[in-house]
Amino acid sequence: MVDKIALHASVSVEDRAAILGLPYTSHFFEAGSYLLRDGDTPSYSGMLVSGLAYRHKIGVDGLRQIVAIHIPGEVYGLQQLYLPTADNNVQALTRCEVVTISHKALRCLAAERPSVAHAIFVTTLVELSMAREWLLNIGRRSARTRMAHLLCEFAFRLDKHGLPPGQAYELPMTQEQLADALGLTAVHVNRTLKVLVNDGLIVHSRRGVTIPNWEALVKEAGFNSQYLHMSPPDTAAGTTLDA
Repeated sequence: MVDKIALHASVSVEDRAAILGLPYTSHFFEAGSYLLRDGDTPSYSGMLVSGLAYRHKIGVDGLRQIVAIHIPGEVYGLQQLYLPTADNNVQALTRCEVVTISHKALRCLAAERPSVAHAIFVTTLVELSMAREWLLNIGRRSARTRMAHLLCEFAFRLDKHGLPPGQAYELPMTQEQLADALGLTAVHVNRTLKVLVNDGLIVHSRRGVTIPNWEALVKEAGFNSQYLHMSPPDTAAGTTLDA
């Protein structure tokens, strides 16, 4: 959690110790379990220790739109620190270990350490930045570009999590789930993946993706990692992923 926050905002040694000193409770959830439901009024925020989760909303017709994917180290439910009622669902994509931290403890820490409050605020703003990019993805990009962009984003975020560049990464999403993230049908997703494979842009197995030529996929996707804001101002670094 501290390392993820530090990608977006400066975290001092004292801040790190204070965050690590927060009381928490550990839980395990199987794939498909709900970590947060639309309409809940939780008294805690959760952080993924392992596994993947996705955030989604359901329309009146029962159709699902996946609006975000969460990876280890990321906190969900931060907005409930100040907006009591959840307006979306968070569901386990794989088996997850989650630690929950009470909102009371987080609010007290934020009040005592303005720099931590700033880091929480910046982290929430980054979530909004990512949501805008996802909106652009499903609203204005072709199916091929949408898929390429999602794969680039996922690889970039996992690289920041410590995955060696250019290596296969797990993408445990069904074609139906990819369709719900990209505003496509499952059939269209299947065809799009095959096109990207045939063009040599990705190698795709049942649960894994390898990007043999990062620059080519980035060009196809029009991917620019700036919207992920993964370099705090005092440690700014390049935003391209070598592969």
